[in-house]
Amino acid sequence: MSKQVKLGIIGLGNMGTGHAKNILDGKIPDIALSAIADVDEARLAWAKENLPPDIALFPTAEAMMQSGKCEAVLIAVPHYEHPSLAIAAMQHNLHVMCEKPAGVYTRQVRKMNETAANSAVVFGMMFNQRTNPVYRKMYEIVKSGEMGAIKRTNWIITNWYRTQSYYDSGNWRATWAGEGGGVLLNQCPHNIDLWQWICGMPGKVQAFCHNGKWHDIEVEDDVTAYVEYPNGATGVFVTSTADAPGTNRFEITLEWGKLVCEDNKLFMYKLETNEREFCKSAPTGFGLPKMTVSEVELEGENLQHVGVLRAFADAILRGGDLVAEGVEGINGLTISNAMHLSSWLGRPVELPIDEDLFLDELNKLRTSSRQKDTTSTHFDTAGSYGTTPSK
Repeated sequence: MSKQVKLGIIGLGNMGTGHAKNILDGKIPDIALSAIADVDEARLAWAKENLPPDIALFPTAEAMMQSGKCEAVLIAVPHYEHPSLAIAAMQHNLHVMCEKPAGVYTRQVRKMNETAANSAVVFGMMFNQRTNPVYRKMYEIVKSGEMGAIKRTNWIITNWYRTQSYYDSGNWRATWAGEGGGVLLNQCPHNIDLWQWICGMPGKVQAFCHNGKWHDIEVEDDVTAYVEYPNGATGVFVTSTADAPGTNRFEITLEWGKLVCEDNKLFMYKLETNEREFCKSAPTGFGLPKMTVSEVELEGENLQHVGVLRAFADAILRGGDLVAEGVEGINGLTISNAMHLSSWLGRPVELPIDEDLFLDELNKLRTSSRQKDTTSTHFDTAGSYGTTPSK
């Protein structure tokens, strides 16, 4: 067999366990699972009972990094630890795949990116929704310019339904001190990343984040945000973990029509005339440009986490392209930080945000964050990233 990347997983929770299962099932042939690190003795005991005996087990990430048992790490721990562990791994000359989000606040992620820029390791971010053919096609169409400039973006993404038992499943979940945020930082990093990847970064954000509106939690579970882009376009982003049934509809209006993504299908509404030209030249006050509607043909498989890890291994072994560069993680986090800050201050904020002000406001919430006394519960996430995103 050709050389495999020896991978160590930091954090054997829901996501770490899922990644381990994919590797052990042979879904990523270029990766061999060689080590596990977890501070939870119960998870290490589970690993000893259920994983192959040749996988080395460590009580800390640092011990695993120093062991020589792995040449790459996958970070799947609570959000605050992502940047510090990534930096430590890079300093040990280990390749890094980081679960989303990149971190909780952009100042810590900026340090991580600076370390990556001065390192020779491969650094990837687990933005597995970028493997979805629908979003890849939207990206291709928008970036090609065939539909003209963006005028408006709307994403209603409320099919992230979660019950109270989900939030009660870990003492770090849904707390400012443990998780650093709610739906924006746990579920929506995927959507916010896709939003900026396809449509670009906004310049101004106004958001309303409702904390514990639908669940007994201290962080946001219902958000409505309005953004303005540098070219004058506007956008709306709506999300919640309490809508049943939820909606996942992503619509981009451009000069030559619009793209609508819903139910894992993509439709193009293509005008025969550029709307801006039609508006200025049409002799009547009513009517629309002629239009054709078609379902866009999609290409490729939706490989999700497996696809991200296959690309990660290929980048290490053969210099291939990552699904998402690790340094890109700061983009979506910048937007969610701006949403939080806008809601906390009760006013619009411009990008780039005041990172010191954001951290000051976040630390106020962390100081008053409640301590939850609960035993961690591990859910099976298999299949949860199929045709509709879920975590």
